Amino acid sequence: MLQGNSLWGGLISGGISQVQDTISLTKGQMDNKEYMVHTSGNLTGALGVMAGIEYGAILGTSLLPGVGTVLGSIVGGLLGNNVGHRVGMQAGSALVNSRMVSNLTQSAAKNTESAPAQVIDAMQPATSTNK
Repeated sequence: MLQGNSLWGGLISGGISQVQDTISLTKGQMDNKEYMVHTSGNLTGALGVMAGIEYGAILGTSLLPGVGTVLGSIVGGLLGNNVGHRVGMQAGSALVNSRMVSNLTQSAAKNTESAPAQVIDAMQPATSTNK
């Protein structure tokens, strides 16, 4: 599945979608959470394109060799992109909006904020009260 035209089709499709979303993020048209959801959709959409091209070509070839291969690849790629993107968006949304993931993110942010103060304290020379 990960070779030839299907690989390039998936990489180009997912890459173009990701570039468009990155531009939207940098212009402020999208927030970070929405960007993460779209990224998961772009990734699964690209995988869907790859699988759709391959399996569409196989099905098209079995029905009508030649023309069926081309038409099956096109229809399979479009259908694979649509299904893959939709599944990825739902999974990404569930993951980003998950209470557990949110708690982990907040905990990591608190630990990161307190770390510089601990490093500075550790770097200070120890003062001796015994002179």
